[in-house]
Amino acid sequence: MELKATRDAFGEILVELGEKNEKIVALSADLQDSTKAIHFQNKFPDRFFNVGIAEQDLIEIGAGLAGEGFIPIVSSFAAFLATRPYDQIRILACYNNLNIKIIATHSGLTVGEDGGTAQCLEDIAIMRVLPNMKIFQPCDGNETKAILKAVIEDNGPCYIRLARAKYPKIYDENKKFIIGRGDILDDGNDGTIIATGYMVSKALDIKKQLKEEKNINLRIINMSSIKPLDKDLIIKCAKETQKIITLEEHQIYGGLGGAVSEVLGEYYPCPIKIIGVKDKFGQSGSPEEILKEYGLDNESIKETILSFL
Repeated sequence: MELKATRDAFGEILVELGEKNEKIVALSADLQDSTKAIHFQNKFPDRFFNVGIAEQDLIEIGAGLAGEGFIPIVSSFAAFLATRPYDQIRILACYNNLNIKIIATHSGLTVGEDGGTAQCLEDIAIMRVLPNMKIFQPCDGNETKAILKAVIEDNGPCYIRLARAKYPKIYDENKKFIIGRGDILDDGNDGTIIATGYMVSKALDIKKQLKEEKNINLRIINMSSIKPLDKDLIIKCAKETQKIITLEEHQIYGGLGGAVSEVLGEYYPCPIKIIGVKDKFGQSGSPEEILKEYGLDNESIKETILSFL
């Protein structure tokens, strides 16, 4: 199985986009090696700025560049980038609707051995409430590239949630991304799993297992556009399958599950099960160990789904 970390795909596409558009500049808070923005630094040293370990400055300088007509791509770890400069993101980027692209890598539990303080599990929730902010989380490397291509053509701030873990390939190199649209990856009528990020590949595995073991046929949705959200697709799935399951590497409060629940509550109430981290911080361990501890390994997810159904 072909595996690639979404942060690696980000490093590759950033260079490609930089070759085509001289307005693109990249900024890092001293983590360009880990976020893979270092490839852009090596190719375009005059368009790269390392501001040091100063995330507030990272957003402030990026906002200034956006105000002058550049397209700043700012990157750091999600645990540092979503929380430390939140005031700057809120007032400078979102209040002024500036064209700044925030790339947060090393998100979720799969950061693993870095431990609970570095495993950002709240970022979707706190970014989702900000006016003008768009939020995206790709499910593989090819979708990462497609999302970057799309947001460069879109005006305004966005938050893209990436990871260190290597993801299985789901899309081919011709993947096109449309902001505000989800994808039906596999059809079914016994319920719908709406997943994002790393959990999309797990949802596909679980669908296959449940079909073989229990003759349960679930529909699988990749919801990489978390804000704006594909309300029409959510309502369609609720009407046609009558049960919704959300799956994310994030707190169960305020993330994808919360967003989907808001849509169902307003337009088509139906049973929903939100599967994610249950109001806990992360801890140190291998990604596989931690996912199992938090009920996000395949067997635990499958048991939760069977109980719900």
